[in-house]
Amino acid sequence: MPLFCDVALAVPLDMAFTYAIPPGMEPVVGGRVLVPFRQQRLSGVVVELHDRPPQVNASAVKIKKVIEALDLSPVLDEQLLKLGKWIADYYLAPVGEVFRTMLPLSAEFKRSVVYRITDEGRMALHLAGMSGSPARSKRTPEQQLVEFRVLDYLAERDGVREGSLRGATQVSKALLSGMVRKKWIAREDVSAARDAARLVKVAVLLGAEGAEASPPLDPSTSLRADGRGARPSTAKAKKLNENQATLVETLAAAGGRVPVEVLHGLDVPRTTLGTLVRRGLIELVDEPQDRSRPKLKPRQSPFEFEFSAAQKNALAKIGEAVGSRKFGGLLLHGITGSGKTAVYLACMREVLEQGRSSILLVPEIGLTPGVAADLHQVFGDEVAILHSGLSDAERAEQWHRIRRGEARVVAGTRSAVFAPVSDLALIIVDEEQDSSYKQEETPRYHARDVAVMRAKMAGAVVVLGSATPSLESYYNAKKNKYALVELPDRVERRPLPGVEIVDMRQEFQETGQEQVISRKLAEEIRERLEKKEQVMVLLNRRGYSPVVLCRACGKTLQCKNCAVSMTHHKREHKMECHYCGHVERIPDKCAHCGSEYVHFVGTGSEKLEELLHGMFPQARIGRLDRDTVRGREDFEHALNALNEGALDMLVGTQMIAKGHDIHGVTLVGVVGADMALGLPDFRAAERTFQLLTQVAGRAGRGQFPGKVVLQTYFQEHYAVQFAAQHDFAGFYDKELQFRAWMHYPPYSAIANVLIRSEKLDEALTWSGELGRWFEKTRHEGIRVLGPAAAPITRLKRDYRYHFILKSPSREKMNALLRAMLAEAAARKIPRTQVIVDVDAVWLM
Repeated sequence: MPLFCDVALAVPLDMAFTYAIPPGMEPVVGGRVLVPFRQQRLSGVVVELHDRPPQVNASAVKIKKVIEALDLSPVLDEQLLKLGKWIADYYLAPVGEVFRTMLPLSAEFKRSVVYRITDEGRMALHLAGMSGSPARSKRTPEQQLVEFRVLDYLAERDGVREGSLRGATQVSKALLSGMVRKKWIAREDVSAARDAARLVKVAVLLGAEGAEASPPLDPSTSLRADGRGARPSTAKAKKLNENQATLVETLAAAGGRVPVEVLHGLDVPRTTLGTLVRRGLIELVDEPQDRSRPKLKPRQSPFEFEFSAAQKNALAKIGEAVGSRKFGGLLLHGITGSGKTAVYLACMREVLEQGRSSILLVPEIGLTPGVAADLHQVFGDEVAILHSGLSDAERAEQWHRIRRGEARVVAGTRSAVFAPVSDLALIIVDEEQDSSYKQEETPRYHARDVAVMRAKMAGAVVVLGSATPSLESYYNAKKNKYALVELPDRVERRPLPGVEIVDMRQEFQETGQEQVISRKLAEEIRERLEKKEQVMVLLNRRGYSPVVLCRACGKTLQCKNCAVSMTHHKREHKMECHYCGHVERIPDKCAHCGSEYVHFVGTGSEKLEELLHGMFPQARIGRLDRDTVRGREDFEHALNALNEGALDMLVGTQMIAKGHDIHGVTLVGVVGADMALGLPDFRAAERTFQLLTQVAGRAGRGQFPGKVVLQTYFQEHYAVQFAAQHDFAGFYDKELQFRAWMHYPPYSAIANVLIRSEKLDEALTWSGELGRWFEKTRHEGIRVLGPAAAPITRLKRDYRYHFILKSPSREKMNALLRAMLAEAAARKIPRTQVIVDVDAVWLM
């Protein structure tokens, strides 16, 4: 038996930790263990079992022991362990944090801390009772009162959980920490594994085996404890009142078992159930929640039309690659409405018929309900859904279903790439260009690239699908790293929508005022509404007004945590920062000069909706953005309303642009099409082209042709012009020229190194030190730009400075970044304050 194990913990340290294995315990590589770490308990993943003692002075350091082995078999198999180590190496992330991201099992570990009074605490409490609070204490009288309240509370109890203690005594965390330092109380981490199975409370009518045959009960009927009729002389033979009889009759009619939640829905006081429990007539038990398929509206089958020749060709090529049981990469470039989803589903059906598994990635939760409906329609209960909109327990439940082999078809957002499927044959990345596949927190992996690497390790096929592929993927296809498969036509030969560009500069000259909705767009909307056709209007900006400006001093209302303007949300009566979530009241005067001339500048999706209601009062208008989509069902409700004709018009941000197949939409209006072009980001033109092309693709997907009205202040820009012409190849060639001149991807790899601190002088000092180190260090073939203030200089209270690294060699850049992190550690710069973003998609 091995004596030691190396454990990867979810802490910001680039190392594994060695623990001794107690006799009789058998941890497994890839399984989880519970271990002590500093003053707490953590769950980690075993990466190695061995007999090598740690290289430390045994007299100075006592080797800690594993507390508990949580798994009898690995939760990460050899292939997923290898993938996790590759992610940690490539993205320079602590391997323990990578494994935590790969395992959606946080619901199976409960963090818990208890406090106990010490002998010193009892003495302090005794002295306070004898002579009062010490006069020399640095605490205020109110704080001392809270401290003794805590001591008094703990003196009567053996171990109290932190939540209960703070709730009962109103003590702050800072005061608790101070009491621990004074050794008045002891803090103990008692975190442990728990069963994450979702349970539901069920009311059981005692003796219910005869309940089904029993006639409806009369309120005057008395019951025995077993529910089959009672003798008048028993203690429980009291008559039931009307409310009690209603509950008993409901239980009896349902066979004696009904979820408590259902009973609470009856027109009966909730206390009635408790009364029947105390009388012994009903028992409450916990039962596993019924894992039924989500209720989805019936949809048209994705296979109700005949596949085109191009679709059949794509299906054949993907099927051939899967059949070879070797790694293969394909880029499926199909215009909007060309039937890519049908190809995906047909391929996944073939894989399932072979007894193998497949994974489908979609960029946003909003696309998941529609995808789930299609998948459930085609594959039934063989489907598992994974995304961040699920609760921790729901994610854990789906993960275990996949691991047990109950679901061989997996769909979800970026984290679904880690699904523990067996015999993986196919990974499909839909809308592969979407930036939401890149995680913006540690580990900063890109799900598309991880999907490619996982397919390579598994000998599987990866399909990257898009109407507007990223330049990197299309470049790789042109260089034959991927096979390029084209879908050049829409399903059933439907035409692409015509695009009309409206120059808003000319609109201003002709009308003499700033317009949100141009005369042309208003005319087109009116015409569609008269024909009973539907309209989508895109404005990729949330809120009512993005800027609050003082007309006296010219200053704006800025977030106190970030160097950005706060956004006015009229319906919710608040100002909100869209980066950190800070909320303030709507100002009635300027915070800087006190002037009452406060002006709300600009238009967001909320204001656009209000304007359209004013222009078209008879129209039924809905809005789809992060403010209206709060729960997992809101998105589906809005799209279903549009699909069923309950809405005439849908206004929204980029959430309305991707992947939605609404046949009644014949007009798409784009307001502020070129806002992103002004951002200091080399991908600004690419993002603008992709967004315009995607939203234009929502029009004309049914029997009537579509049209797009595109409002812009920069109609000459090539991104706008090529989007209007549906010309991806033209845009690709033009944009590639600029990328080559400036050594940006796909010609170079790129990394963004961000130095941050709540203290400005620290951020400046650290970035200066690393800047001088970069200057002294020889790094042939690598361009280092910076340090410079990040475009958003302050975010979530942190001041931010950054370096941008470019190199045609990923290996050389990786080595330089590792050396930089070692230098930062040597200079005592905290690891959490140095953010390394390899293949960065966001440089703000």
